[in-house]
Amino acid sequence: MVLNLFLQSAQPSSYLGFLPILLIFAIFYFLLFMPMQRQRKQQQRMLAGLQNGNVVVTSGGIVGTIVAIESDDTLVLRVKPDGVKLQVSRSSVSSMVSPDGKK
Repeated sequence: MVLNLFLQSAQPSSYLGFLPILLIFAIFYFLLFMPMQRQRKQQQRMLAGLQNGNVVVTSGGIVGTIVAIESDDTLVLRVKPDGVKLQVSRSSVSSMVSPDGKK
């Protein structure tokens, strides 16, 4: 009899034990995963919108102007001061530089 009452009262508390774990997962989702997804989508939009004449920075830190966009997802960049042309992959572009010199 006492054992039966103990087992019945233990079940609801076991469900309440999962509540903090679920709360922690929700916090991680809203603080970590959602901003990362937003940033990834913004990066993809930026890469899709690249055009000739845009000034870009590669992940290696090279700053150059897009001269040509080839069909196999490669870009040709002209790098100052000598006007050297480099061929880089589209995915290596990390950001675009605005005309006033800011990222």
